[in-house]
Amino acid sequence: MSNQEFELNPDQLRRTCDPAELGFESTEELPPLEEVIGQDRAVRAVSFGMGMDSPGYHIYALGPVGTGKTTTIRSFLKQKAAGEPVPDDWCYVNNFDDSDKPRALRLPGGMGAKFRVDMDSFVQALQAEIPRVLESDQYQQERVAIEREFEESRQALFREIEQEADSRNFRLLQTPQGIGFAPVVGESVMSPEEFSQLEEGRRKEIQEAQRGLQEELRERLRRMPQLQKETREKLDELDRRTVGFAVSHLIEDLEETYGGFDRIVEFLRKAQADILHNVAAFKQAEASDETQQGPFTQLMDHKQTQFDRYRVNLIVDNSGLEGAPVIFESNPSHQNLIGRIEHQAQFGALVTNFTMVRGGALHRANGGYLMVEARNILSKPFSWEALKRALKDRLVRIEAMGAEYQVISTRTLEPEPIPLDVKVIVIGEPSLYYMLYSLDEDFQELFKVKADFAVSMPWDTRCPEQYARLIANVCREESLRHFAPSGVAEVVEQGARSVEDQGRLAVKFGEIVDLIRQANYWAGQNGHDLIRGEDVSQALDEKTYRSNRIEERLQEMVDDGTIMIDTEGEVVGQINALAVISMGDYAFGRPSRITARTSAGRAGVVNIDREIGLGGPIHNKGVLILSGYLNGKYAEDVPLSVSASITFEQSYEGVEGDSATCAELYALLSSLSGYPLRQDLAVTGSANQMGQVQAIGGINEKVEGFFATCKAKGLTGTQGVVMPRANAKNLMLREEVIEAVRQGQFHVYAVTTVDEG
Repeated sequence: MSNQEFELNPDQLRRTCDPAELGFESTEELPPLEEVIGQDRAVRAVSFGMGMDSPGYHIYALGPVGTGKTTTIRSFLKQKAAGEPVPDDWCYVNNFDDSDKPRALRLPGGMGAKFRVDMDSFVQALQAEIPRVLESDQYQQERVAIEREFEESRQALFREIEQEADSRNFRLLQTPQGIGFAPVVGESVMSPEEFSQLEEGRRKEIQEAQRGLQEELRERLRRMPQLQKETREKLDELDRRTVGFAVSHLIEDLEETYGGFDRIVEFLRKAQADILHNVAAFKQAEASDETQQGPFTQLMDHKQTQFDRYRVNLIVDNSGLEGAPVIFESNPSHQNLIGRIEHQAQFGALVTNFTMVRGGALHRANGGYLMVEARNILSKPFSWEALKRALKDRLVRIEAMGAEYQVISTRTLEPEPIPLDVKVIVIGEPSLYYMLYSLDEDFQELFKVKADFAVSMPWDTRCPEQYARLIANVCREESLRHFAPSGVAEVVEQGARSVEDQGRLAVKFGEIVDLIRQANYWAGQNGHDLIRGEDVSQALDEKTYRSNRIEERLQEMVDDGTIMIDTEGEVVGQINALAVISMGDYAFGRPSRITARTSAGRAGVVNIDREIGLGGPIHNKGVLILSGYLNGKYAEDVPLSVSASITFEQSYEGVEGDSATCAELYALLSSLSGYPLRQDLAVTGSANQMGQVQAIGGINEKVEGFFATCKAKGLTGTQGVVMPRANAKNLMLREEVIEAVRQGQFHVYAVTTVDEG
């Protein structure tokens, strides 16, 4: 069996997209792409979730970063929300029965702003009208009349007392100690000396009469508080009647406007009753405004605070919406999600009222859709629990963060909960979905729709056109140069390379969009009006160059012999294996030498890397499979008595993966048999216990990594890579490697069994 039977031809090393078959000269000619590419399963799930009105059918969109989850869902929401009705506005108003519990009012979308403006105008009218009517001539005349009536009644009372005193030869006197009576002699008040000179009987008679007058005085003065109370009531009634007349037409106008809303009418009537009840407070505020002076004058606006009771705090204003709201909350903290109650410092104390209640994302999304990222909401204290509680209760309660965990209870507001009707879409990684599904029972009940976004799609005849229209969309949206067919073809081929599959294309469009932007830059540098294939290739090469410093350094160490890799000759028990090193945004293939030594004994196969703790579990599994293969192949009748050690040479970090199983097996068989192995070949592939060669990952990087080493040391025409045939469909090699294969300078062999290798 010749090597040619296993060798892959250049056409098998990469699937190409023919620019001539695209059928356009520039992506500018193409119509916009309306559909979502390659996400049929996720699209159907999202459509189902949005259409389900039953409780609990919220959506979790899962998939790796860059698969277009957010863009796809936003596009769907935008289309669906545009045809839905604008939800209601919500506002908080003062609760005149309990100011610590503001009341929520619901108004049709757009009317909340009007109601707020109307109430602001009402407050302004009050601020102007109440002082005006309280300063009017008619009011002052009536007030003076009431006060005059009181004064006349008071004076009449004292006249009666004076007349009674005169009839008994006493005179009513006002002293610092109060009102008293003194005896009169002729026309003069009797002095104490004169009084003391009177006979004892006369003195007692005068004192007895004086006590009688004092008793009558007290009896008459008992009528004074009642007289004062009646006067105050008359004045209060005058104030209420005067202010009520001024306010009634304002309230009537509002009731006529909002007569169809019972809760608003109730609020207006209670506001009217509160105004009439607090006329005295308004008058005090007026007096305070006129007399208050000093450094704290501007800090305490009594008049403004008093009238704020009748304003409206609009927390959801949908006046600018067309359709249902679509809210993406990038910072879903507890306060940003369910709202907050703000406080204001006044003279060392924190005060608040209903005007300081602020709505959150759930309020703004009520009647529509809310999007949050799973990692963001799970990382914010109490946010996830608050969201679940709101969805379960179908109510939004504005409360302090972690209120249930506070040791000391402080007085604050308790705004009336608002009914919640929202569809929540959580976007996150698959690992978070499965963790929540396993550990959070509420998650299973609330997020019943799983929208699973794929990372790739089949490469069929429609895909290049879809890619081209996607590229056209990006170019239009970001004002970039449009693509020539060769540029589109290069992007399509890169889409297949990124998923390592000739039959599939990537749908991680975040990476594709980045490539489009970078290619646009290099097209500008090259002076091209359209982005060509060479511009895309340059963008890829430049990105590689920005990231491959470590790869170049390792290659230098191979070139100068620091890292020992042979690309010529034959050696017993030594073989070149291939590994992939990932550096975050960049991965590259690195050849590694595997050696095996055998001797007589019964120790079996000893994996040195495992013995010292460098071998990972998958790598150790591969070595054990290797032992199983040897025993099944060569020791069916007679036990295999051998001691063998095998290791990765010059490896000082952990070894993981089973892609070196075939190479380890060949090195071990070479050492046992003494048959030398070609050093111009590198081997990759996983073997099972039956001797079948299994597919591995990173095949493109591994082949290109050994090619780079051979090129640096000098291509001989015999060098190449032995790989699993199952990986042939994953080959999307760089053009440089394919050209070397085409010229016979490098070879790629595909095998299905260990024996073929």
